[in-house]
Amino acid sequence: MKTSLGAQCDEFYISSRLFFKLDLALERETVLHFFERVRRQYPSLNRFRRREDDSLILEECDEQGEQIEPRHWIRLEPGALRFGCFSPPSTQDTRGFSAFLLEQAPAHLTLSDLDMDHMEVVYGFDMEYSGNHDQLVAETLFADHPLAPFILGEDSAHTIECEPYFGIALSGRCDAQAFLEIKSRTTSFEIRTGEYQPQMLSVYLTVRRYWGLNETQDLARAHAELLNLADDLAVRRVVPLVVNPLALAIAGRPS
Repeated sequence: MKTSLGAQCDEFYISSRLFFKLDLALERETVLHFFERVRRQYPSLNRFRRREDDSLILEECDEQGEQIEPRHWIRLEPGALRFGCFSPPSTQDTRGFSAFLLEQAPAHLTLSDLDMDHMEVVYGFDMEYSGNHDQLVAETLFADHPLAPFILGEDSAHTIECEPYFGIALSGRCDAQAFLEIKSRTTSFEIRTGEYQPQMLSVYLTVRRYWGLNETQDLARAHAELLNLADDLAVRRVVPLVVNPLALAIAGRPS
């Protein structure tokens, strides 16, 4: 079951990142104690693995070891704690999972306010499209833009790069920021040959808060505030102005 934010896309996910100034000491005992505490609260988080970059991941899977949805996950790496959920069933589910992790992390991972650099919440919207992603974005979002004669005019045989990235400050001190990115996955080879593979066109909303410039020092509270900001921007701006128009454009094109 999707949340309302993911109603018009093929995949909706929320991920969070807490970045540190000093590397974590990912010692065996520290990691196992932290993950065991998480697993007692969320028994379905039962797949533990190490990636090639030495980051450590704990994620949900079924009895056969296959990935499931919704799927919560945690990733530990020297410079950051990352966590999130694919296809979250509700906003409250995400909030509960995040609050629990951020209440446990400081004691288990020996975190200090001095060590915090910044925290991010990312809302990801994926829409599958077998065609030129860049052309679709240009025609859907920039047809009436002053630059349309360049990216869509008679000189343009194909639009091959249209991945807008915007950033705004949400406060006068610039300690809270928001970024909107549209990510195409179409290659020039596909455009030349006309043979397109089904690929995910992604829209990312990232809300970021830098540490030390705001009176809120509690991790769980700071994360909840970022979720509030992300929810508001997604509902009022990103979904109606970007996600829904792209989804409608994809639905209106031949498969």
